[in-house]
Amino acid sequence: MKSRRNMTLIIAAVALLLTILISNGIKLIRDGRRLDDLRASVLRLHILAESDSEEDQRLKLMVRDKLLEADFFSDCVSLEEAEKTAAEKLPEIVRTAEDVLLENGCASGVTAELADVEFDTRVYGDITMPAGEYRALRVKIGKAEGHNWWCVMYPPLCIPAAETVEEDPSVFSEDELDILCHPKKYRVRFAVWDKLKEIFG
Repeated sequence: MKSRRNMTLIIAAVALLLTILISNGIKLIRDGRRLDDLRASVLRLHILAESDSEEDQRLKLMVRDKLLEADFFSDCVSLEEAEKTAAEKLPEIVRTAEDVLLENGCASGVTAELADVEFDTRVYGDITMPAGEYRALRVKIGKAEGHNWWCVMYPPLCIPAAETVEEDPSVFSEDELDILCHPKKYRVRFAVWDKLKEIFG
């Protein structure tokens, strides 16, 4: 009788453990896919300064302000359209940035490209963009060896001061906003998800 009771307890414990593992596995997959969807839904602007000198950093921010003022992506209604617009306007983006530099006595060249860029976790106002690979419009000033500036170009969250972001439900889904506004809640699951993708491809 005692042996049967012990076996019943063991079976119940194993069943409970399996239930917990399955439940956590489902959450991991669900949230991992949401993370992938988020990463695949934004176009980031990434500007790299010539160097970390005070002047080069000042020029980087002036280039930033001019590019945001130009509002290249205001009419875009999808990421695909934003990428297409960026690709078409790369020469104009370069000219705009170089004009800012020349107006301020700097002859450094500028290059611009659309690229898949690996970002660390970045805090932007009230939201936190999870680390990972994102599509980005990357603007390099000169040797591009200085600290960078970034924002989300599409959906349009870029503001010159980079201080605050309105949590507009029309910009991100409810699930995406939860990820962006409560990063600690997902940190472990996202780390495990990325590691699993790295291992299993």
